[in-house]
Amino acid sequence: MSATPKKPSPSRKPPKRWKTKAELIKPFDRKVLIKAAKLAEQYTVIMAPEEDDSGRFYFGRTLEMFFVMADGKTPEACVEQVMEATTFAIATMLEKGERPPVPASDEKRSLQLNVRLTAAEKFRIEEAARRAGFRGVSDFVRAAALDKAG
Repeated sequence: MSATPKKPSPSRKPPKRWKTKAELIKPFDRKVLIKAAKLAEQYTVIMAPEEDDSGRFYFGRTLEMFFVMADGKTPEACVEQVMEATTFAIATMLEKGERPPVPASDEKRSLQLNVRLTAAEKFRIEEAARRAGFRGVSDFVRAAALDKAG
């Protein structure tokens, strides 16, 4: 006797762990979205110019939520897209009962890390920080290290 797999009936409901289409497109609660937008405004946007076959564009993310990224044809459009994506990510976290990262400017940095470099290495890092729009090498190195650390 050969066992043939059963075909799912069209009226069969998906398991409870699956979200329905209505749940996936459900808008955020207005109060949650306002709270998320206020928090996102405090985040630091990191942006860099990029170029591909279609031309020049800007790629950005926030220092606090490195996994939320966006791009735009202009720096202003990039910042707007990053802030919108960050707001939605924060709103999702809030609705799930999770705690979003605090703005980098709110955390007191009291620890120090010393790294020895050659003059050439220091120059390369300073130039990369300047091109990426960072205020200083420390912010650039911190962002790069945290980005790699996940």
